[in-house]
Amino acid sequence: MGEATGPDFRPLYSQIKALLTQRLAAGEWPPGQALPSETALAQEYGVSQGTLRKALNEMEAERLVDRRQGKGTFAAKHSAARSLFQFFLLVGENGERQLPESRTLECSAGKATRDEQEVLELDAGATVTRIMRVRHLKGRPVICERITVSTALFPDLQRCTAGEVTNTLYDMYEGRYGVTVVRARERLRAVAASEREAELLELSTGAPLLEIHRVAFNINKHPVELRISHCSTAHHYYLSELD
Repeated sequence: MGEATGPDFRPLYSQIKALLTQRLAAGEWPPGQALPSETALAQEYGVSQGTLRKALNEMEAERLVDRRQGKGTFAAKHSAARSLFQFFLLVGENGERQLPESRTLECSAGKATRDEQEVLELDAGATVTRIMRVRHLKGRPVICERITVSTALFPDLQRCTAGEVTNTLYDMYEGRYGVTVVRARERLRAVAASEREAELLELSTGAPLLEIHRVAFNINKHPVELRISHCSTAHHYYLSELD
């Protein structure tokens, strides 16, 4: 299982999971590619298939891999449907999930603010790319969104035209830059619509909005995106299902 660097008191399956995750993060199995069979991986690491299977089960629960009955295990790959059900939590009043359409207003690079440096774990003076856009649900403008990412991690994103910035950005991060978002942390609070937001969302200035402050993380648990969304909930709910 590799060169020992000190005692590891984690369960064996957890150690195997960490090793497999490292290989995913290194790009050994690109998104959508099949991993070796359970038998082959168990033999490689010198563990039982039960131990290997438990490691893969946890990785599936964290959406690092997709396990398909009779076909094997695959490195997880983003799709519009996956992004919708995993990361987009606004639903219609009847509970219907709708894939939003996006209109990019601005895409530019600049020096990171102190808050952006802290959230994205960047050095002082680092450059970031900021995307401003409005998202529509069934033709209605519902969300004003500001997205910030490291220019070093996404080196030419700031040169993309509005039409090149895809609707579901996580697909673009993965396909174009090899950065897979696997989880996010969100904070919510109520805010008042600014004059500009009111214009874009067709509301009155000062109308109540839901602010979603999201930090997205890659396979290595490193923050790769800061996203602040101001959402009109006049006709929508934020749905969080707790198991």
